[in-house]
Amino acid sequence: VLFWDFLVITRASTKSAQQLFLLEVLPFSGALLNLHLTCQLPNTDEFYVSNFLKKMGLNSSMSYNFSGSVCSWKGMHCDTKKENLIGLKASSLGLSGIIPDTTIGKLAKLQSLDLSNNKITALPSDIWSLGSLKWLNLSSNQISGSLPNNVGNFGLLEVIDLSGNNFSGEIPATVTSLLSLQVLNLAGNGFEWSIPRGILNCKALVSVDLSSNRLNGSLPDGFGAAFPKLKTLNLARNEIHGLDTDFAELMSLTSLNISRNLFKGSVMGVFQGQLKVIDLSMNQFQGHISNVQFNSTYKWSHLVYLDLSENQLSGEISLNLSQAQNLRHLNLAYNRFAIQKFPRIEMLLGLEYLNLSKTNLIGHIPGEISQLSILHTLDVSSNRLSGQIPSLANKSLKVLDVSHNNLSGEIPVSLLEKLPLMERYNFSCNNLTLCALGFSPETFKTAFYGSSDSCPIAANPVLIERRGSGHKGLKLALALTLSTVCLLAGLLILAFGCRRKSRKWVVKQPSYKEEQHISGPFSFQTDSTTWVADVKQATSVPVVIFEKPLLNITFADLLSATSNFDRGTLLAEGKFGPVYRGFLPGGIHVAVKVLVHGSTLTDQEAARELEYLGRIKHPNLVPLTGYCLAGDQRIAIYDYMENGNLQNLLHDLPLGVQATEDWSNDTWVEDNNGIQNVGSEGLLTTWAFRHKIALGTARALAFLHHGCSPPIIHRDVKASSVYLDLNLEPRLSDFGLAKIFGTDLEDEIARSSPGYVPPEFSQPECHASTPKSDIYCFGVVLFELITGRKPIGDDYPEEQETNFVSWVRGLVRKNQGSKAIDPKIRDTGPDYQMEEALKIGYLCTADIPSKRPSMQQIVGLLKDIEPRTSL
Repeated sequence: VLFWDFLVITRASTKSAQQLFLLEVLPFSGALLNLHLTCQLPNTDEFYVSNFLKKMGLNSSMSYNFSGSVCSWKGMHCDTKKENLIGLKASSLGLSGIIPDTTIGKLAKLQSLDLSNNKITALPSDIWSLGSLKWLNLSSNQISGSLPNNVGNFGLLEVIDLSGNNFSGEIPATVTSLLSLQVLNLAGNGFEWSIPRGILNCKALVSVDLSSNRLNGSLPDGFGAAFPKLKTLNLARNEIHGLDTDFAELMSLTSLNISRNLFKGSVMGVFQGQLKVIDLSMNQFQGHISNVQFNSTYKWSHLVYLDLSENQLSGEISLNLSQAQNLRHLNLAYNRFAIQKFPRIEMLLGLEYLNLSKTNLIGHIPGEISQLSILHTLDVSSNRLSGQIPSLANKSLKVLDVSHNNLSGEIPVSLLEKLPLMERYNFSCNNLTLCALGFSPETFKTAFYGSSDSCPIAANPVLIERRGSGHKGLKLALALTLSTVCLLAGLLILAFGCRRKSRKWVVKQPSYKEEQHISGPFSFQTDSTTWVADVKQATSVPVVIFEKPLLNITFADLLSATSNFDRGTLLAEGKFGPVYRGFLPGGIHVAVKVLVHGSTLTDQEAARELEYLGRIKHPNLVPLTGYCLAGDQRIAIYDYMENGNLQNLLHDLPLGVQATEDWSNDTWVEDNNGIQNVGSEGLLTTWAFRHKIALGTARALAFLHHGCSPPIIHRDVKASSVYLDLNLEPRLSDFGLAKIFGTDLEDEIARSSPGYVPPEFSQPECHASTPKSDIYCFGVVLFELITGRKPIGDDYPEEQETNFVSWVRGLVRKNQGSKAIDPKIRDTGPDYQMEEALKIGYLCTADIPSKRPSMQQIVGLLKDIEPRTSL
């Protein structure tokens, strides 16, 4: 099999695909390596180390000189007598697989072991006999399973770093034996249950990082008093319960991060000791932060980083900022502060990041903010700010968001000139005026939505005023003529638009707003399910719309928008529940997805997750517009995708027939820049367009896996999850929804899409989805795009007892991939490009998850295939 795989990939025309295949396959074949190892004596440190490197697939190009003593080898350190190896560093060498027994586990005097940034999947059983070990770094590998209780054998251990692996189960209670432990880093794994009480015995701890796991429960009693030397504590991204008093006695603490947990209590109780970094975001802290300044035990001059966002804080924003001269990062967004004017922050000359989004600010943005010369991020969105935008002469400004306010007037020219050099900006949903000649229509639509374009008539009114009075009549006539022309053009556009809209949307929408006393519960039925919204009164249940927080929308508006969730507005019935089409007040065209399976999360937890998903934006993701919690039902509201999903377009509809819109009068052509409008009958009949869908979907998944913190595993990638928007851009939907149901249903949701189930899910030890399972599903979608076949239901008479994936992989392995290409696209592009794409799908659908490439690598491979297309 390795031989045939090697032949397949060496025929690939893209060098990156060949390199990726070699990285995945060669470590598993010792015969293909050419390590020049001298004959070491058995049962010596030289013998054990060389055997270890050889069996772990060390590439022959590595600069190792195995001819001398082991003490002279790269990364090896011996004792003063040069007799025993006491330090071994083999970081970032591409080592992969299971570490064999009788290799490094036999280095009896070893004190320091660093195997970080490799692809190690399991540890040897004899590693726990290294009783002299003081430093152990196995971070950024692929080690899975539980952490054995044998870790307690490392009685001298001072530093242990297992971060960035796939460990699961409980943190072993035997950590109680690690009395010398100073640094404990288990971040980025899958550890579950509570933090063991035995950790209280590790009184020498200086740094603890348990972030990004699945820990729950509460902190052990006496947690604060147990660690007199603790300086850094990171418990972020878990589900740990607790109170502010849990940290009361950690007087040496300088950095505290407990974000994205379930801590409660008074925010005042956390400000103490020598804290420089405080991150309490996305918890349930309450109280008035203005009271914190009266806490005499805390020195504000220590503070460098403060994030209190997404809690339940109230009162005024009145921190003791005059003494916080070292503050660099301040985030108070999404709290319940009282209506107040912009706080005075001009004295914070070292501030680099400021986020006061949704904090009930009114009045003007002070011009003094320009004095913050090193400020790179300013977010004051979703407030009630009015007046004009100041010049914002901050030289370092890279991110600016003033959207969803009541700002008016012109955007300063000096600020407009700076925008092309910025990373991100948003002026939408205000009453601003600007000359948009320097911006594309798409930028104007997304970053300046709701603003007035003053070009070209009002571009320079001063010049017009300077003209002689003798031209007044001419100017008046010109103005009247232009006004008349614009009015007629507007009426024609309006008439044409209304005609098309009436054809698209003819369902009568009864007004539930007028029936103020309508009461529930409400029951709705589809072909496959019946769901109930157990609410007493439809007008009392709010609907949250992220981009328009001031809109007063309720469940009654959802009833009206969907004709009482009538079957006539039903778009689909997916895994999560039925999806309806509707128009909310303000002309917001939406798809309403009812999550009927029943969430295990509380209302507050579900709302927090939905709010988080609503902030995730990418050009290839379907935006989550808002949500509604109606009794036990969680209702997700998305932007409506006008051109349906890939499943319907590719498989379920006849060629040239669309279920959503009538495009019979439109035309589409392909040019050097990509795809343009050429007729619905040609929608999916070009290779360039299918390549565009594949690349856009890959970019969306790469963003979820690598651009979000923590990474988001989609868990349900398939053709019906890929939509096309009004501009025929591919957008991936339903990301993050599995989390809304809680862990009890996560696996069931992940495993129930026939044709897309990764082979590892058939193994009893596989309990959860991973990024690699997403990548397998993407590979199936890529096969669908190129072959035009369904993942289930098609027969393959030339191959007996096979399925879709194995059929395509078999053809690729035999270098016969051209036989699988869809006849509809065969002559629309070079066959070799489509065969290259099949080989990428081949890599994605490897049986062993570790052999599958990352989504970042897949994006690069797809771009290599057709570099001329600018998408």
